[in-house]
Amino acid sequence: MSPPGLIVAAPASGTGKTTVMLGLLRALRDAGVAVAPFKNGPDYIDPAFHRAACGRPSSNLDSWAMDTDLLDALVGVGQGADLVLAEGSMGLFDGVAQRGASGTGATADLARRYGWPVVLVVDVSGQAQSAAATALGFARMDPDVPFAGVILNRVASPRHERLVRVGMEAAGIPVFGALPRRADLALPERHLGLVQAVEHADLDRVIGDVADFLRAHVDLAALRAAAAAAPQPGLRSKGADGPPPPAQRIAIAQDAAFSFLYPHLLDGWQRAGAEILPFSPLADEAPADDADLVWLPGGYPELHAGTIAAAGRFLAGLRAHAETRPVHGECGGYMVLGEALVDKAGETHRMAGLLGLVTSHAQRRMHLGYRQATLHAPLAGLAAGTRLTGHEFHYATIVAQTDPPLAEVRDAEGALVAETGSVRGRVTGSFFHLIAAAA
Repeated sequence: MSPPGLIVAAPASGTGKTTVMLGLLRALRDAGVAVAPFKNGPDYIDPAFHRAACGRPSSNLDSWAMDTDLLDALVGVGQGADLVLAEGSMGLFDGVAQRGASGTGATADLARRYGWPVVLVVDVSGQAQSAAATALGFARMDPDVPFAGVILNRVASPRHERLVRVGMEAAGIPVFGALPRRADLALPERHLGLVQAVEHADLDRVIGDVADFLRAHVDLAALRAAAAAAPQPGLRSKGADGPPPPAQRIAIAQDAAFSFLYPHLLDGWQRAGAEILPFSPLADEAPADDADLVWLPGGYPELHAGTIAAAGRFLAGLRAHAETRPVHGECGGYMVLGEALVDKAGETHRMAGLLGLVTSHAQRRMHLGYRQATLHAPLAGLAAGTRLTGHEFHYATIVAQTDPPLAEVRDAEGALVAETGSVRGRVTGSFFHLIAAAA
């Protein structure tokens, strides 16, 4: 059985649940509690903040893209911890209309399956007793979703807090704490979410300040007492059935421009015997000469396009590798494999030229959603016909794409998606971010 847990969720995005999550992780860690953190849904950025806050790796749990065996294996990694703390995504019940591998991707799916009670972070700005109606609706929406209570956020004054608490008491909703407005504790954001943890020079101090804030205004003992878990006899502490390693020795770009690759994939590949060889394009490092595959993850190459275009050793090594062995790029990595990348200011930067792709951030349009891909051509060691689950999230526009498609790509409802990826010889790329293998 897994340790008792809680899910930090919210009625909608932007209510402050990530700030609450980070403060709780650090405050509990400082109190000697071993916390296993998780993040619902496809998100690369928040798990890195979780690790910075509590010192333990954080895994993504995604009921649309992952089957129950993979979910259970990842949750099983938390065995041995004192407490599981999972951060939700968007609103508690927000998911897709059509079920995927084991659910809709909603945070509520995890609460149902693992019995982790929901702590709802409610932004009470502009209302008082009426906030209780929101909380009551979430508490009663699905009787199979355990509900612990609320943390009030952005409270304007002691009088405001008293009025909100009156409403919550009348509705029978437990209140674990009330957080006054603190604009100085907000974390900076950019177009794909929070600015990455690695880019914060004083992140440890910021998280410490948030933890102090939570300790002063939230009843941590009551929160721990509310944690629970459903019996899960099948949980495994090791092993997860993800896609097999695409090669034996994999050179993976890892720096501020290339950081979006899910930890459970790397862990699974390494457990299966693959060797990971990290390198930094921003430091003008070439991939290892003896690598069997070069993998360029997604990230923020558009913010570093000039540096990448001038990285002669990196680009030469990438081109040399592609002459004899496979190269793959996901999203940002895909853009770098193309002919050119146009940045937000409209400046064109020459890229690797291994695919006939030109992308632009000057013509921004959001592409977001779950994806299921069926490969038309091999992706390194993954054979043609392999079905994969993942997602797409970017603002780039394709200006030119001259190569054959890599895959047939469909969204969560089965509709064909125009972004099919590209293949040219041994080089492949796609805006598709890999999460798991499909059944």
